[in-house]
Amino acid sequence: MRQRSKSDPEGDVVMFKQFLPVDGNTPERASRQEDIVIRTIGASPSARQEAAIRMLDIVISLLAILALAPLFLVIAGMVKAADRGPIFFAQPRIGRNGKIFRCLKFRSMVVNAEQRLAELLEKDPVARAEWARDHKLRKDPRIIRGGEFLRKASFDELPQLFNVLRGEMSIVGPRPIVAAETPRYGRYFSSYCAVRPGLTGLWQVSGRNDVSYRRRVACDVTYARRKSVQNDLRIIAMTVPAVLLAKGSY
Repeated sequence: MRQRSKSDPEGDVVMFKQFLPVDGNTPERASRQEDIVIRTIGASPSARQEAAIRMLDIVISLLAILALAPLFLVIAGMVKAADRGPIFFAQPRIGRNGKIFRCLKFRSMVVNAEQRLAELLEKDPVARAEWARDHKLRKDPRIIRGGEFLRKASFDELPQLFNVLRGEMSIVGPRPIVAAETPRYGRYFSSYCAVRPGLTGLWQVSGRNDVSYRRRVACDVTYARRKSVQNDLRIIAMTVPAVLLAKGSY
């Protein structure tokens, strides 16, 4: 058996408070808090499972868009009132099979966010270290008025329902990444590309931004190898309390 390095996500484990049963895996007690350990072992979904998941995506995204239409209008008004510029932000992200697509969000940052980020990272070593570690900033000065609330409640990601409807994303899957994040996945980038990125996923219900990037990669590998309708439904159910508690969301 080959030795696995400490940075190898395949040898890592994904720990979270609620048990997500996965066929063929052996759960183990990880601590006094009864965290559950799931090892990254498994197989890809069958063609029938793929078709069922796609149908689930279409039905859920379409119903959600219709039900949330009034909320979309309210959020659009908030963004427009807070800052001049477009309501939506579309950023190139990597999808299934490495295909680039434009991931939609309600804009929660200033229009020149990329320029502001470059300037901040150049002069602030603490922010630069945090960005290098997590590709996120806990105190991001680029966020517009009301933007922090949108991000905390995950309302900024609601337009991704249209990405799901178009087949670019799935309701459940890895978070869509930008090209700059691909080196973090190393040889496990193929696992990320094996499935559509998701509006929610194993990482989001496992602590989100409170989880290290290494664990995030392990979550994505685990999910890609154990994707099924049953697991998608479990993750969707676990998403509701995760969003309400806003744990790891910023």
